[in-house]
Amino acid sequence: MAQPLMPHATASWLVEYSSLTFEQIAEFCGLHLLEVQAIADDTAATKLTGRDPLRSGELTHEEIEKGQNDPDYKLQIQKEPDEVRRTKGPRYTPLSKRQEKPDGIAWLVRNHPELSDGQIGKLIGTTRTTISAIRDRTHWNIANITTKDPVTLGLCSQRELDAAVAKAQKAAGTVAPVGDEHLEDDRQALIGELRAEREQHARDAEAALSAAEAGETTAADEIFPGIRDPFKR
Repeated sequence: MAQPLMPHATASWLVEYSSLTFEQIAEFCGLHLLEVQAIADDTAATKLTGRDPLRSGELTHEEIEKGQNDPDYKLQIQKEPDEVRRTKGPRYTPLSKRQEKPDGIAWLVRNHPELSDGQIGKLIGTTRTTISAIRDRTHWNIANITTKDPVTLGLCSQRELDAAVAKAQKAAGTVAPVGDEHLEDDRQALIGELRAEREQHARDAEAALSAAEAGETTAADEIFPGIRDPFKR
């Protein structure tokens, strides 16, 4: 069931301006009954400012009246909240990670010099001024900045980083050709090692099977001595 955009604030408004039961309000807002009771008793952690569901179009006067006249009636939301879309602009970074941005920038500057300031800014969500200061080592906190992988820090994903690096290398013309000789040599060497390892496992398995069969024959001779195999001459 769809819920109002701000359930706690909406519940606060309904408690104050309607005679709906706590159960109706809790179900409509997707809250626990005790949460609604706490809002009504002003024992919530913070004092909530009510949000009018009539003004937002999530409820109508008729819908509230139906609920007030019938305690068993379940309120129906009239308009689902608009989906929150991320607008163009700098990448949002949680406050707890913002202090780690310079470490991530320093790592990118050192390990991927092909990235432009604009690309680093999009990856980390920072300004060109900050990036330039770290490049030039004129940043106010340069003495405490340590290079750390931004992916490990959670500032960007590995896929985003790989895409940015590939784009920068392509623009600079430094992308390794598909048929690079060193890569092909390494590939062939790895295939040879895997083939040799597989053949060795097969030989070991055959030797173990032969030893097991020989052991069974010896054990049978010890249990039934003097009994000759009629099929042996």
